[in-house]
Amino acid sequence: MPAQATGETARDIAIGIVLTTLMMAVTLRSPIFGFFCTVLTPLPTLYYRIKLGRSLGALIPTLALGILITVIGHITLDLLYFLELLGIGFALGELFSLRLSVEKTVITVCTAILCTGVVFVYIYANFSGTGVVALVSEYVRQNLEATIALYDGMGMSQENVQVIKDTMDHIQYVLVRLIPGLTICSTLFVTWTTLLLARSLLLKRGLPYPDFGPLNRWEAPEQLVWGVIGCSLLLLLPSAPIRLVGINGLLVLMTIYFFQGIAIVSFFFQHKQLPKFFRFFLYSLVALQQIFLLLVIGIGFFDMWLNFRQRLIKKNGPQRPDNDSER
Repeated sequence: MPAQATGETARDIAIGIVLTTLMMAVTLRSPIFGFFCTVLTPLPTLYYRIKLGRSLGALIPTLALGILITVIGHITLDLLYFLELLGIGFALGELFSLRLSVEKTVITVCTAILCTGVVFVYIYANFSGTGVVALVSEYVRQNLEATIALYDGMGMSQENVQVIKDTMDHIQYVLVRLIPGLTICSTLFVTWTTLLLARSLLLKRGLPYPDFGPLNRWEAPEQLVWGVIGCSLLLLLPSAPIRLVGINGLLVLMTIYFFQGIAIVSFFFQHKQLPKFFRFFLYSLVALQQIFLLLVIGIGFFDMWLNFRQRLIKKNGPQRPDNDSER
């Protein structure tokens, strides 16, 4: 291997390690910016897996996690969380070469990551001498306490902070029972977002990216509506465990319909050729305002009957060309 190529590879590895470590550190230390870093954390692993290959690509997340463990001084559930984020990036890089459909790619990655996570949580619980439920419950409580401290530091009124403290046990009780659905939703969301963000990054650098087709035309399978109906009916039953199954199922299904809804929004932006800064502003509203989030989910769910994109095409003519990464 030429010395120049070796030096470039070493530089890529160093940059990848620094970027990955920095994103994980920001996620740990800054809850406000942590959400955005969570979404971006898999990207360096995916990018360098494609650029450097399997062996050198795996070196980056491995060393980044090693640095984080060294700094923290012990293994925590947060490290498992980062392991899953980095695993998403690496798994996507592995599957890109197989030329699977976008549905199979996302399902395969999420299944592998979730199964790995369950195994690691079980192992960690055994080594720590606590049960899985107790371990997760304590982790949720620690994060709730950190959230309360953040609100207090941001100047929230003491009355509101005290209300949260008084209801923390109830909030913890609910969140622990929603962990399965929330974990699946977050894994789906990060995987889908990474897949979208990677397109522009890889193509601009001349690296291969699967031809998934225009993702702003993506539709959820029609059969999923029966899942929504079934989960909704479970909420009417008197058994609490069965109702929990229904709630967790609805969380996952609403995430899938969110993907369809945001695809419709993207299709509308592209069709109208809205400026990128305006698109970014509207996407930010969806991310930050719950009412817009629910609106996008509703658009995705009712699209099966109303077919918004086809109506837009009939009203305004064929879709206009757009080189944006949303396609």
